[in-house]
Amino acid sequence: MAVKWLTFINIITLNISYNMPKVSVITVNFNHSQITEELLTSITATNTYKNIEVIVVDNASTINPVPRWTNKYTDIKFIRSDINLGFAGGNNLGIANATGDYYFLVNNDTEFTAGLVEKLVNILDGNPQVGVISPLIKYYNNKSLIQYAGFTLVNYYTCRNTAIGKGQKDNGQYENFVGQTGYCHGAAMMVKRQAVEKAGLMAENFFLYFEEIDWGERINRAGYQAWVCGSAIIFHKESISVGKNSPVKEYFMNRNRILFIRRNAPFFKALIFYIYFLLVVVPRNIVSYIKTKRFNFIPLLLRAIGWNITHSKTSTDLGYTLNKTS
Repeated sequence: MAVKWLTFINIITLNISYNMPKVSVITVNFNHSQITEELLTSITATNTYKNIEVIVVDNASTINPVPRWTNKYTDIKFIRSDINLGFAGGNNLGIANATGDYYFLVNNDTEFTAGLVEKLVNILDGNPQVGVISPLIKYYNNKSLIQYAGFTLVNYYTCRNTAIGKGQKDNGQYENFVGQTGYCHGAAMMVKRQAVEKAGLMAENFFLYFEEIDWGERINRAGYQAWVCGSAIIFHKESISVGKNSPVKEYFMNRNRILFIRRNAPFFKALIFYIYFLLVVVPRNIVSYIKTKRFNFIPLLLRAIGWNITHSKTSTDLGYTLNKTS
């Protein structure tokens, strides 16, 4: 009799999970297998959402971790890319292999908390106008500090926006906030499959930086809203993959700032931005490079500008030679 009841309970649980939207958790690894494993451990330790799959894309790491991972994590899907596809390309590859109704794109240097997936799913389920949602993001190394509680829209004249709540001590001020924001954060965003089908995948020619904001612009234009859920929390170690002051980051931040405007801003606002960038940003950056003795950043800035002059806004030529540690 006990066996029959156990079987009945298992069938009921299975049916409930099948009626829940399926969530594909997607993360991209590049030369930081230990950090990625810490994320996987946090998912196992905290997640209670039943209808879930986890996909890890390895972006051509120097040492291929996939064979070892396949043996260690038998319930996770691993995909190996033979070339470094960048943040956008790696996530796009994960989406192409995902079967979920919702795609939860998370940086590999994040860690889950209890109830995270359920809270985001419940909001997407109950609000058809919402296409993408992020949790409250807090710094892993100082869990009392907020990194993200929303974004303002980009000012096309300067290509700047503001991260709401950044650097604030978490006193519960966003705990009850659930609502619209400018864009979601690339470190953790859950996207509806329908929104992706309508807006398209991330533009891979960004490679690193600004790609999630560009994607957010297209999701907004596709008729969907971006929301934040303040009671859902994820911790972010930040800048693990490329470092906080790396040449690759400096090049792509400048190149892609211009590229974003080329792809999204109206002509007049774009023109004002180009003047602002050349007369304000370039001199300011060069002075900063000289003061901090990062002289190698000067040609990178000039190359970032030159790329945008000589390449179309859809060009897949990165203008930067990547190596195995980039």
